[in-house]
Amino acid sequence: MSPAAAVAAGVEDGREVAGVDVGRDWIDIGLAPSGRGFRVPNREAGFVLLVDRLKQARVVRVVLEAIGSYARILVRALVEAGFEVGVVDPQRIKAFRRAEGKRAKTDKLDRTLIARFGLVMNDVVRPIPSETAQKLRALSTRRRQLVEMAAIEKTRLKQALDGEVIESLRAAIALLEAQRARIEADMEKLATAVPSGARRRELMMSAPGVGAGVALSLLADMPELGGLSRGAAAALAGLAPFDDESGERVGKAHIAGGRACVRAALYMAALTAVRCDPLFKAQYQAMRAAAKPAKLALIAIARKLLLALNAMLKEDRPWRQDA
Repeated sequence: MSPAAAVAAGVEDGREVAGVDVGRDWIDIGLAPSGRGFRVPNREAGFVLLVDRLKQARVVRVVLEAIGSYARILVRALVEAGFEVGVVDPQRIKAFRRAEGKRAKTDKLDRTLIARFGLVMNDVVRPIPSETAQKLRALSTRRRQLVEMAAIEKTRLKQALDGEVIESLRAAIALLEAQRARIEADMEKLATAVPSGARRRELMMSAPGVGAGVALSLLADMPELGGLSRGAAAALAGLAPFDDESGERVGKAHIAGGRACVRAALYMAALTAVRCDPLFKAQYQAMRAAAKPAKLALIAIARKLLLALNAMLKEDRPWRQDA
């Protein structure tokens, strides 16, 4: 039975869908279709109470907003307790509120709104990343923060005139780069420790433009790669063009959403690929000759590279020009 059918059947015999609004100190839970709700503290004792009350309420699905670290431990506890768990983009919840014509926003209203969303939408339940995958993604986020801070300090160094300030900036840059190297080493250990991690990294690095840094970023921030359809892979990376048409008006297709960190990594890989790989270089030059803007052409190359990587991992094979 599909998740959608299971939920529909569950609602008919008195079971519920739970919507969870997670805050720093409290967790608010709403139930649909009954409209009931309750609150527990956001700590381990509260998780135990939450799981117990959800089971008593015969909940078949739990839906949360993807709001970062506050919910990470809770999601793991719900999965281990055997619930179907959906982690949803907050923008979808916001759009659902507008669709219902609601304007007021409180924790109690949010929890019931999320529950109703989970009751109506059948695509919210997706595989939850493992604890190792979540740690790897957290390290990847920290790596990006260190890179950004180092870039800011390097800009300041170029503008500095005072000797003591220059010395301080150089020391800060050295510290940030040392921290980045340590984080990258930890990431590599985690990435290659998971099943097939080393093999996946090796396969990705066989593609033009994909170096160790890009491969590590993709392992951390897009672990689903290799198990997705072409359209799903492009959409998840934010590289899928969306049409903009109405009546006789035909607007330009544009990309939107997705994981910005993955898109940035693939964009950098595309920059390298169009310089060093004859096939990608020819495709890029053909688009430029057709008056396509440089950035649009690079985004197209990044999408081609992503789809090739997805196929390579799915088929467990290295890069081939003819594939």
